Amino acid sequence: MAREKKSRSNGRRSPLAAAALIGIGLLISGGVYAGATAAVAATSETKVQTALTAEDGEKLFQANCATCHGMNLEGTPNGPSLDGVGELAVHFQMATGRMPMQRQDVQAPQKPVQFTEEQILAIGEFVQDSAPGPEFPDEHYLDGEGDIARGAELFRINCAMCHNVAAAGGALTEGKYAPDIQDTSALHMYAAMVTGPQNMPVFSDMNLTPEDKRDIISALLYQQEQPATGGFTIGSLGPVSEGLFVWIFGIGALIAITVWITAKSN
Repeated sequence: MAREKKSRSNGRRSPLAAAALIGIGLLISGGVYAGATAAVAATSETKVQTALTAEDGEKLFQANCATCHGMNLEGTPNGPSLDGVGELAVHFQMATGRMPMQRQDVQAPQKPVQFTEEQILAIGEFVQDSAPGPEFPDEHYLDGEGDIARGAELFRINCAMCHNVAAAGGALTEGKYAPDIQDTSALHMYAAMVTGPQNMPVFSDMNLTPEDKRDIISALLYQQEQPATGGFTIGSLGPVSEGLFVWIFGIGALIAITVWITAKSN
């Protein structure tokens, strides 16, 4: 009788076991379903984002750009013609947030980007089809593997008078300015040299060959990666900011010490 009782107790299951098994099953099936749904949604979203065409770009252009640049890129009193600007200029202006402009001013400032990369590429494709201009460069010119020393020399000769030798930017006339390019991407450096945005001149292949541009980009990318070995950069704006710092803190400290010594002696 003792053996029979033991056998029955071993075969008996807890009332919570069935509920636990059901819960585990629901968790597993729910996790699988959620993962599958997320994967399908991500795939669908990617398809939607990457399926934009020049026709989509035309619609985006007409809704967001035509007010200033005209329905046919012919320009208006509020904005220039886009004839010949090409997709590279479109990407530079829109991917840096300069376009669309918030208001008419002497210069379009850089601000948060208002379009996705896919939308910008679609608008650029439409502009390129309608008014061909500079195209995206080969990746070779953006790889940062050019002659850094030669690129630094070319930058000092051709660019530093506006952008500062440290690429920190600088003031121009009538409220205009050369922007800070210490964090600018290789693509936008190349685009700026080729398209001449704002007050920047166009550096054609007669002025700077593609290899020259590659060397300049390589030098700037190298500079971006280097730490500030001299300590505080103070904006890397040269003697103006450095002199102001010395005047305020250096001479200010001397005056404070002089006043303190005088007060103590009295």
